[in-house]
Amino acid sequence: MMIINRRNLLWLVPLFLFLSSPIWEPSVASFLKPRGGYNVGLERASGKQAQDFVMDALTLTMSSKGRIEWVIKASRAFTGKRGRMIDMIDVDAVYTGAGRDKIYIASKRGQYNIDRLHLILRDNVRVRKPLEKQELYTDLLHYYDRTKQVISPGDVKIKGPDFSIQAGHMEYDLLSHAYDFSKGVVCRFF
Repeated sequence: MMIINRRNLLWLVPLFLFLSSPIWEPSVASFLKPRGGYNVGLERASGKQAQDFVMDALTLTMSSKGRIEWVIKASRAFTGKRGRMIDMIDVDAVYTGAGRDKIYIASKRGQYNIDRLHLILRDNVRVRKPLEKQELYTDLLHYYDRTKQVISPGDVKIKGPDFSIQAGHMEYDLLSHAYDFSKGVVCRFF
């Protein structure tokens, strides 16, 4: 004789669900089905999507052959309008490459092209070499990491303890420390 109680009837619940599944399974399966389907073309395109961001207090470090050459800080950074660009506001940078003295750079705006390793500084650019007591002022400065060249296509003013230079164009090689000025150079010695 079988004693009927709740515990003995509990095994009937899974049996009932299994036997009644042809009735309820199609509606539950259609409800749980992902919408939109799978498209291989969309999957490939998603890998090429832009990665937009806005950041406060960005620090960008650039190194070459395992040695840190640049530390660039910005109070605000965001993705650029074209390609893989980082636009920056209130930029402070320190160049420590080539085993020489540190060079400090400040500007209102900056832009870094990740693919070309190209840094552009704009608006009130100030470059300081404290040990040599020299300062450079310009409105536009380009740095090309592959060639280690600094180029200012606009007017440049350099002040030292016993000289000042004004020029319309400047190129500076960070490896050889050679300057190239053009477009009306004016030198004053004190």
